[in-house]
Amino acid sequence: MTNVIPLAELRNQIDAIDQQILQLINQRASLAEEVARTKIASGEDNCFYRPDREALVLRRIKGLNPGPLSDDTAARFFRELMSACLALEKPLQVAFLGPEGTFTQQATFKHFGHAVRTEPVTAIEDIFQAVEEGHCQFGVVPIENSTEGVITHTLDRFVISPLKICGEVEVRIEHNLMANVAELAEITEVFSHRQSLAQCRKWLDKKLPGVRCTEVSSNAEAARMAAKQQGVAAIAGKIAADIYNVTILEQGIEDEENNTTRFVIVGKLTTTATVSDKTSLLISTKNHAGALYSILEPFSKYGISMSKIESRPSRQGLWDYFFFVDINGHQTDNNIALALAELEANATMVKILGSYPKAIL
Repeated sequence: MTNVIPLAELRNQIDAIDQQILQLINQRASLAEEVARTKIASGEDNCFYRPDREALVLRRIKGLNPGPLSDDTAARFFRELMSACLALEKPLQVAFLGPEGTFTQQATFKHFGHAVRTEPVTAIEDIFQAVEEGHCQFGVVPIENSTEGVITHTLDRFVISPLKICGEVEVRIEHNLMANVAELAEITEVFSHRQSLAQCRKWLDKKLPGVRCTEVSSNAEAARMAAKQQGVAAIAGKIAADIYNVTILEQGIEDEENNTTRFVIVGKLTTTATVSDKTSLLISTKNHAGALYSILEPFSKYGISMSKIESRPSRQGLWDYFFFVDINGHQTDNNIALALAELEANATMVKILGSYPKAIL
């Protein structure tokens, strides 16, 4: 028969461990402050955040984790710990697509932790501008959705922006119908972002046939409107329902179960290689036979895996296109450096948007 440890004794052990954890956390925080002083002494005082360093730490934690906590749970804990420690050094200002309660803000917290200072703006262009002008050190922008495809406003902005992609984060999108009414029959109009309406089209047609659907700037804005107007519903995330005090009537109304949006972190940093990186490129070529092959051939030649290719009109000539390409690896990897050298000889333009750690959480 297994001996059962008395509850009081277990609680005493937990209390003792909690005290040790608290001491170690503050010891780590003190070291973070010392890191800041060392960096300032060496002339580095603009931004202490290093996405490559944090990626290595989080991957190391996942590799060391013995359980019973899952690897992702352990990594999330350390993400928040690093976020709090970094705030002691110098708080980060991060621009996101507002208002409060959007999936972009959710992505911001998932990537940076909750100790950052978030700055809501009204458009993707404004996120780039806030970082370019130095009002924020970083920005978080959506770049593609697993069901709706690429975010064209983001791709088009990369054509003219000097910013680099410093990281990426993926967010599982769960759409909820929310309104301050008792039942669905009372709803006369549904507000949400264009993509969210499209991602819930089957559910809307089945559950709310004939109800007018209206596009607004963001899901959070839809929730704010639903909180103030009787009979108006919104499609948004749970965080928006909490912020604007709107009742969730139906959860998980998206048509695709694995609906996920990928966001990228934009800033002025150039990250060093980690154990798992991705490189994003913007390529243009003349419109002639074999042009696309000339872009792809160096990647095949040097054994480089391509995870994405997307074309967009260049707006510089009729039927002239840019190609957005994601490849696995860092631009400093030998095979990628060789491929890029050959590519530059055949393309009219090759712009490295950034090499950065792949999403961890």
